[in-house]
Amino acid sequence: MENSQSPIEQLRAVVRRVWEELSPAERAVCHYLISAAPEQILFASAAELGAATGTSNATVIRTMQRLGFGGLPGLKRALAAEFSSAVAPDIRLQQRISHVGHDLSDIWARVFDEAFERIEHCKRLFDQEAFTRAVSVVAAAGSVLVYGAGASEPAARHLALKLGRRGHRARPSSATGFALADELLWLGHGDAVVIFQPGRRLREIEVLIDRARAVGAGVVLVSDELGAAFSGSVEAVLSAPHTPTGITAEPLTGMIVADALLLAIDSLDENRSVEYSHQLTALREQLRGPRKVQ
Repeated sequence: MENSQSPIEQLRAVVRRVWEELSPAERAVCHYLISAAPEQILFASAAELGAATGTSNATVIRTMQRLGFGGLPGLKRALAAEFSSAVAPDIRLQQRISHVGHDLSDIWARVFDEAFERIEHCKRLFDQEAFTRAVSVVAAAGSVLVYGAGASEPAARHLALKLGRRGHRARPSSATGFALADELLWLGHGDAVVIFQPGRRLREIEVLIDRARAVGAGVVLVSDELGAAFSGSVEAVLSAPHTPTGITAEPLTGMIVADALLLAIDSLDENRSVEYSHQLTALREQLRGPRKVQ
């Protein structure tokens, strides 16, 4: 497949290749996909696409998998790249609002539908070997630097905070430019770096990974699109699909991946996690101050 093809052209090429293998319902979904405007697909839920094609949301998801996209979020991601570069942010926002409409119950449902699709897609992308390596790297580290810039910062802070509550030395960072150099000075042999970065190949990510390699620190990358680019330079890549529409929060799946890492680390050293949880509770009680005698 030529790199110069647009996402829609690539989609049509895939459909032509697998057409004879598809069921009538899957063909109905494909016919709609190659005929609709990209923004119609981008802002639609699996249930809406099922209704538009006279099928079901399960058929839509199965068709996406047959086409090699893993699920509807995978197709949306492919379409979003060209759509985002060709359409100004304010126009995209206007189109998103126009598509969603003004019915409050529909808006509520829309957010939950996309969140569910992203979480289900993330679950399907589970790589047990990569997850096992990631847990080992973080659990054995002398200290952990958790990096997330911009919209990824909440996921980084979440993981660092919860690691600290389990007795692991961890610090978050969202530094960019020269400020990141100060953070990297303290990275050493046996440490670990966890990076949350969905898609943009930031210079900071490259420098961070290079520094970790130089000092002997392990690296775990939590990403949507950068896995292939850095798989040979990190210990593990964990998939966390980002939002193709902007309807749900960028760090949603990253935070869920972080929670999975935390629970796995708990299972490796239950006594440690419980002991530090006990200490945290005791410190909080002290901070409440003496109880007033009635």
